[in-house]
Amino acid sequence: MSAADEIIDIVDENDRVVARSPRGEAYARSLRHRCAFILARDAEGRVFVHRRTPTKLVYPSLHDMFVGGVVAAGESYDEAALREAEEELGVSGLPSPRFLFKFLYDDGAGRSWWSAVYEVRCEMPVSPQAEEVAWHAFLTEDEVERRLTEWEWTPDGLAAYERLKAYRSMG
Repeated sequence: MSAADEIIDIVDENDRVVARSPRGEAYARSLRHRCAFILARDAEGRVFVHRRTPTKLVYPSLHDMFVGGVVAAGESYDEAALREAEEELGVSGLPSPRFLFKFLYDDGAGRSWWSAVYEVRCEMPVSPQAEEVAWHAFLTEDEVERRLTEWEWTPDGLAAYERLKAYRSMG
């Protein structure tokens, strides 16, 4: 089954499930759905950063400081966060990602999804999915900040990252 055929929950502005749809149709019709964003850190606390493959349905070839993806129909945010983190990092036995906060992402052009932001420490070697990840590295926070103006990033990842920085500053 292709990613476009996966069935996902469609949600309203309050994150209540109102329908189900194949992912491809949800994207084509700009239906609001759910996503999990996981900031993965290595044993030294560096952030996993990657460039998406050119074959991705959304934001191909852009950089992202989060792993994650769309929550499947009937799946919880927590379940999706662990599944997506293990899939994209290419590991198993990851600790459960820690939920931080949730926000409604809206790009102003009709794309909108509820976004649950998590953090996880991955102390084992990663082997990212070749079909998802074209390049990856673990970068320090300072390196990530420097690259924000140099690289092209996923707009939703940037939005989540800005909110994460604000969340931490409220500490």
